[in-house]
Amino acid sequence: MKNTCAVAAGAIGVVLLTAAVGCQKKVAVAPPPVPIVEAPEAPKLIPPSIVAFAVEPGTIERGQSANLRWEVKDATRVEIDHGIGVVAASAQRRVAPDEATTYLIIATGPGGQASATTTLAVNLPPPPPLPPPVTPPTTISERLSKEIDDVYFDFDRSDVRPDALARLTENATALKSIMAEFPTTTVILEGHCDERGSAEYNLGLGDRRGSAVRKLLSDLGLAERLLVISYGKERPQCLESTEECWQKNRRVHFAPGEDQVKRVLHGAE
Repeated sequence: MKNTCAVAAGAIGVVLLTAAVGCQKKVAVAPPPVPIVEAPEAPKLIPPSIVAFAVEPGTIERGQSANLRWEVKDATRVEIDHGIGVVAASAQRRVAPDEATTYLIIATGPGGQASATTTLAVNLPPPPPLPPPVTPPTTISERLSKEIDDVYFDFDRSDVRPDALARLTENATALKSIMAEFPTTTVILEGHCDERGSAEYNLGLGDRRGSAVRKLLSDLGLAERLLVISYGKERPQCLESTEECWQKNRRVHFAPGEDQVKRVLHGAE
């Protein structure tokens, strides 16, 4: 009997405890944590690289050509300036600029951009030579004055002195050149004397001196276009009455024939 009562009392206690618990507020239970799943890393983009960009040879002469070559990796677009444009990633091309040129290559890809340069030197030809200076044409008077020497004589003599023979030989060579340049000219052999003696005698002496010179020049191949005119003592080169001055006047002088003929024709003589 006692045991039955004890069980009953225990059951009643459990019922009362349950009722009491049921009267209290419900407590929310937190859900279990959601596991964090890390996203996979994005693949790294590789920037383009220019493996090679060169021109060979590095120096040319104007008109020649050189080989421009390049190699690029990891690029979607490759472009070279100076009119070459978009090109393949690896190729080469002949180039022939007229002056020194620096080429620029630009490689573009998902990973960025890269560039490089290479220079081709061009040797320019030397400038053309300057034209020779324009000089006025020489006249026969200028050439005779510069290239022909007078022939001098001893007092009262018309034979050519030995020292004048070498001078006449040089004169003959120059006269041939002058007459070739002036094919229509005549060269006057003017015979001159010093002041001593009569005018008539000196005219004859001057003529003999001019004729002696003409004969020697004729023997040297100048037989034509030589005219002898004697001035005697009428046109002295030196006016002092000294031996030194008289020697300067005893001579045969070479003059252009055109001027002399004009003066003769117009009565100037």
